[in-house]
Amino acid sequence: MNTDLSSHIKLDQVSKRYYRPESEVELITLTRYEKVNTVVVDTPNEGAADAARDVVDTIEQCVREKGRCVIGFGAGRCAMDVYGELVKLYFADKVSFNNVIAFNLSELGLGVPDPEEQSTLKRLSDGFFNKVDIAPENIHTFSSDATKENVFKLCKDYETEIDEFGGLDLVVCELTKNGGLAFNEAGSTSLSSCRLVSLTGEIRTRIAESYQCEKSPKTAVTLGISNILNASKIISTAWGENSSNAVYNTIEGKITDQYPASFLQMHHNVKLVVDIDAASCLTRIKYPWKVTSCDWNNVLLRRALVWLSKQTGKPILKLTNKDYNDYGLSELVAVYGSGYNVNIQIFNDIQHTITGWPGGKPNADDASRPERANPYPKRVLVFSPHPDDAVLAMGGTLRRLVDQGHEVHVAFVTSGDIMVNDEDLLRYVMMSERSARHNGYYSPQQFDMVEKIRNGITSKSPGDHDIPEVRYHKGEIFVCEGITSCKFLGISEENVHELQLPFYINDHRGKGRITQDDVLPVKELIENIKPHQIFFADDLSDPYGTHEPAADVVLAAIDELKDVAFMRDCRVWMYRGLWSEWDIDYIEMAVPMSPEEFQYKRDAFLKYQSQVHDVPFLDPENDDLNWQRSMRRNQETAALYSKLGLATYEAIESFVQYKF
Repeated sequence: MNTDLSSHIKLDQVSKRYYRPESEVELITLTRYEKVNTVVVDTPNEGAADAARDVVDTIEQCVREKGRCVIGFGAGRCAMDVYGELVKLYFADKVSFNNVIAFNLSELGLGVPDPEEQSTLKRLSDGFFNKVDIAPENIHTFSSDATKENVFKLCKDYETEIDEFGGLDLVVCELTKNGGLAFNEAGSTSLSSCRLVSLTGEIRTRIAESYQCEKSPKTAVTLGISNILNASKIISTAWGENSSNAVYNTIEGKITDQYPASFLQMHHNVKLVVDIDAASCLTRIKYPWKVTSCDWNNVLLRRALVWLSKQTGKPILKLTNKDYNDYGLSELVAVYGSGYNVNIQIFNDIQHTITGWPGGKPNADDASRPERANPYPKRVLVFSPHPDDAVLAMGGTLRRLVDQGHEVHVAFVTSGDIMVNDEDLLRYVMMSERSARHNGYYSPQQFDMVEKIRNGITSKSPGDHDIPEVRYHKGEIFVCEGITSCKFLGISEENVHELQLPFYINDHRGKGRITQDDVLPVKELIENIKPHQIFFADDLSDPYGTHEPAADVVLAAIDELKDVAFMRDCRVWMYRGLWSEWDIDYIEMAVPMSPEEFQYKRDAFLKYQSQVHDVPFLDPENDDLNWQRSMRRNQETAALYSKLGLATYEAIESFVQYKF
């Protein structure tokens, strides 16, 4: 059973020449915008192995030269991958840690292990130190006697202890998704030293997820940026698309305390190891024509022309040979004979993504359409991680599919109860209780349940998880809103399926491990419906953490069914819209909406009364609510199509095909 297929989705094949050049001269050319030595690899496993080999080389050199190697160890996820590779090398007799002096880069709380064992030292010990031959007396961490009153002195003592060993020879740490190092997040200066720091809500959520715990500390002790920069060598790692912005700002951006990792640009001996997804915003990957000749394909051509159109402020069909030459794309003029030839090709390519028939137009030539004409009508199955995601991202497309006669099914992968707040549940409980009393059917059993729910809500502390009864009723609120919204879009109630998968139900954070018990119901639903189209959410930067496992479950089921006859006639489409949007380079189907249709989509989402006022994750730039953010992105996509010289619409929902 493959349960991590979402991490292997590749929208296009990046030429290895851009990140695996054949010569040093070509590497220098490719990395002209990069201010930090960076190694780009295909997968996290490959990156961890590369970093581990470098750690081994550093240990051997230091031991050879001075008899020991002093290393600062971070405990981030990516760094732990490196330590896993080091353990393999140790058991292969490729390295010994007998002469390694280890310093913990950071510790949660005030240096005292949390009762729930949220300790970076414990994590390092369980995942690394206890598996190799490092001497226990050579492992150093922050004092367990730390209090708010003496933490400053103890931090200075810790720095002194490092100095007594001659300073750090090496630091191994993760580059966080916010551009931090250890717990040095935005606002940390290059002069910051070992200190107590407050942890933001986002970081605490990340810690709780990483340590599989309910709550996380509000503070941490960490070596500062200055301590890290004082190390002789630094190896940092980052994986995944969510890290791409931090990687770009660290390597090519300006040095700023908003991205503390950008201070690595000031160090003479840094190695940053990233996978291809994390490197996706680097110039040599995203805009390779700026640094080298290109291996042109339709995706790269489309990206180049969209970029050129933005640079010049011109629609595609008005771009001239001079524009190509002025902005470093003269290679395209030479290859295609003229800029206008490229203009026509890419204009038509983007034009053909637009369709008012997301299920295919019957009795029409479908050679240049995103979806095939037959069969008609189609059976369509849409997977929604939470009950609102499908409407948020593709509500206009859902209505269009229904209006055009297709049999549309929507499957709620989870109830989404964690997204419903206490106030909403208490309001519904109050209403049902008042109704029962008024109509004379208020029973002792109902009274007991009402009291249990109220006590469960009022007695919990911030960060505590809900009791099962509260979770169930919150989920019912969200599911009922979802059914109402689907019915508003024309989808019959019997075509709305509630999967209630175990990975979500059995974990209080809704982030349990995926098993065959999750995959089986999805597989059975697909087998029962035998769809001609499947839609699922690839909006994997979802901060609730539900979208990725939801996608993995769907993809695992598709993987198990891919050789069945009906699946060979099924196309699978990926949607985004709430937490990110498809770049126009990749869009394969764009479904436009008129102002009236866009209003209809908005009205469909407003059926989710529990979601239209709470803002657990505000957009940092616009302070939008979830539904406002999604609709704004639809309008921005339409505006981009218009600026490129294509038809002008009120809004556009976009999709990319998943090849299985």
